[in-house]
Amino acid sequence: MSTIYDGKTGVAEPTTAVRTLGAALRREFRLDEGTAFLNHGSFGAPPGVVLEAAERWRSRLEANPDVFFREVLPPALREAAAALARFVGAQAQDLVFVENATAGVNAVLRSLAFSPGDEILASSHVYGAVRQAIRHVCERSGASFVEAAVPLPVPDDQTLFSVLAERMTQRTRLLVLDHIASPTGLVFPVERLARLARARGARVLVDGAHAPGQVALDIPALGVDWYVGNCHKWLFAPRGCGFLWAEAGAQRELHPLAISHDYGRGFVPEFEWTGTRDPAAWLAVVDSIRFFEALGAERVRAHGHELALAAATRIARAWDTNLDGPAALHGSMMAIRFPERLCRGLAKDREGARQLMSLLIAEQRVVVAVMPIGNALWARISASVYNTPSDYERLASL
Repeated sequence: MSTIYDGKTGVAEPTTAVRTLGAALRREFRLDEGTAFLNHGSFGAPPGVVLEAAERWRSRLEANPDVFFREVLPPALREAAAALARFVGAQAQDLVFVENATAGVNAVLRSLAFSPGDEILASSHVYGAVRQAIRHVCERSGASFVEAAVPLPVPDDQTLFSVLAERMTQRTRLLVLDHIASPTGLVFPVERLARLARARGARVLVDGAHAPGQVALDIPALGVDWYVGNCHKWLFAPRGCGFLWAEAGAQRELHPLAISHDYGRGFVPEFEWTGTRDPAAWLAVVDSIRFFEALGAERVRAHGHELALAAATRIARAWDTNLDGPAALHGSMMAIRFPERLCRGLAKDREGARQLMSLLIAEQRVVVAVMPIGNALWARISASVYNTPSDYERLASL
């Protein structure tokens, strides 16, 4: 393995892998050789050095669980939270760890009180699990779920702003806003929408599952009430590492999904301990941040954006079809509409998307997210640091 960050002493001398990314960096990851991984956005892929850091934490835990959970974990967890908070421009006391962004969204939604006549607003590109969580809360409270349709392709960010702004009413109590939409990779104008929503008396919850690592973050500057994110996608942490940030005035009413010993003791204590679990992924986020920063944040983002754009453009031309929107609205993910000839008569729904994804894996050894949007199936490609232009050729040649 070429040394990027050794997990102990920090950044080593720059290597070819650091300078060029792509093929030279592939060996840092434990990915199956011969498979084109174009779906980093779904589950991420931590490099070996971060996985090793997590395993060191697990070994330390297993050596003496009592000492670890009672003496080692509390300060170590706060140190990890402080490192992550610095990375996203926040203060440690405003950030807690959760298993993933979906858990964070649920914690917020199920902590708030809604009444009949209230409305929760989201776009049609809301993540499926979040859509279901909103439905659940509305069904129990009598509130209404309002879903603003986002047409594809999207011409500009004003369209993303307008479709939501036009559906806000005096009954809108909460705007659930994607920072980067999961189905497409479209980056929403969060700050503008948050400003409008709060001016109209609505609170704002941002699902930033794909944002940490893919775009630069200063969460407090967005002007939102709550922000959830994943570190196991674009920040290369082990899976199961998410966070919930809450503006100081929006913390008192929040509670974790599992109410435990520290109920009523405040935001951080309540979320910090909900019961026995494996905290290794959270503690290893320090190493994932160091790995990311050793590569160079701007270099990583530029690589992902430029590669995703070039690959998506190449695929769209080969398929004689269209992209979901312009390059300026994307980071390291883009969506391309599948032509009918490649859909094999499959239904344009979740099941059809699942079947097509499985066929591409089995027949082409291509792993790509297939998304049902409108009456079409879309390929959402990702471009991570281990990807190169050649990874996308199998998809383009279909």
